[in-house]
Amino acid sequence: MPIPMEIQHASEEFERFLADARDFSALTTRNQTYTMVQGVLQVFRRRLSVEDAIRFAQVLPPVLRAIFVSDWKLDEPRLDFSDCAAMTREAQSLRRDHNFAPDSCIRDVAMALHKHVDRQAFSRVIGTLPKGAVEFWRVKL
Repeated sequence: MPIPMEIQHASEEFERFLADARDFSALTTRNQTYTMVQGVLQVFRRRLSVEDAIRFAQVLPPVLRAIFVSDWKLDEPRLDFSDCAAMTREAQSLRRDHNFAPDSCIRDVAMALHKHVDRQAFSRVIGTLPKGAVEFWRVKL
């Protein structure tokens, strides 16, 4: 079996995603954007069971999938979805001294993510996750 195209071109697709996330957030560097994306993904992950998180990861592009599961502390308590401002502050707390994520970081990452996933598969999985998951990834223009 040949290597799946999504794996063969994972780096290029990730660079396109980072560029979109950078542009939506008005950040200036790839490093700033990476920290923002990682923070947002970790905030979302903390609100899912392991089973739900694995199902969610399966609809992400390969590099985002790897970021989503990296540095996972399985003994970390599961949190409930809360208001956007609180979850934004949580995302902004990752590497606080090097985190330039704007207050719109969740929306910015969501907008970029929607451009880089199979929207039907993404929506199908999000709809099965705990209350708050759909709202977390809802793109509000």
